[in-house]
Amino acid sequence: MSYSVAMTKPTDNKTPVIEHAYKNLDFLTSKDARPLRILSEYLHPKSQLEEQKVKDTIVIFGSARAPSPEELGGEERRSKNTKLAEYFDATRDLSKKLTEWSMSLEDEIQKYVVCSGGGPGIMIAANRGASDAGGKSMALRISLPFENIPNPYVTPGLDFEFHYFFTRKFWFIYPAKALVIMPGGFGTMDEFFEILTLIQTEKITKNLPIVLFGKEFWGKLINFETLVESGTIDRKDLDLFFITSSVDDAFNHIVSGLNPSHSE
Repeated sequence: MSYSVAMTKPTDNKTPVIEHAYKNLDFLTSKDARPLRILSEYLHPKSQLEEQKVKDTIVIFGSARAPSPEELGGEERRSKNTKLAEYFDATRDLSKKLTEWSMSLEDEIQKYVVCSGGGPGIMIAANRGASDAGGKSMALRISLPFENIPNPYVTPGLDFEFHYFFTRKFWFIYPAKALVIMPGGFGTMDEFFEILTLIQTEKITKNLPIVLFGKEFWGKLINFETLVESGTIDRKDLDLFFITSSVDDAFNHIVSGLNPSHSE
């Protein structure tokens, strides 16, 4: 396959200088250069996280459709979508508590940084809570035609946009030390079950506290006992996550999982 070649000014008015391949956008955006684009989605976040001194994250997943206070006000907000609105508030509160706790640890840097998917709804609530606490937060966005709402609460230098879902998932999991799964749709389910599969198959072996937030939501959505009774999972697999509807209980479960000396 041939690519158009960008020329610079000739040095002798006769011979054009051919631009380097790494400056050739036709090539870099081609099918042949896909491995380079994938590698860049690994190396760029790695470089930025090192620069920002971010090693450990607490990832919060959840629905992009949860309304914020600005989107729906007062009684209208509560009556139109009560539960999702409550989950937005709970996410913001939990993120704030986790960030305040992280900043209180005896470290020169904020040890645990809240990370979201960078979109609206639960994701923006997670970053907003960290901002309320005066701490850092990061976002791993995916380029989608229907999710282009800016997230102003992400720390500059920690806002990443990915083309490939699998490189985005890598950066969700690799630095993660705890996960919070708020109610969400297909994307949230995909992220949750892939993580469970990786832990169950021992592809992830690190300590990783996981909170499923919203007992009513998860109880209606998935009957985990049916999986146990049918023999498709072991009962011990239910210990991989903790289900609660309490911000304080979620906070205590995560903090005690990361810091065994913390008493719930």
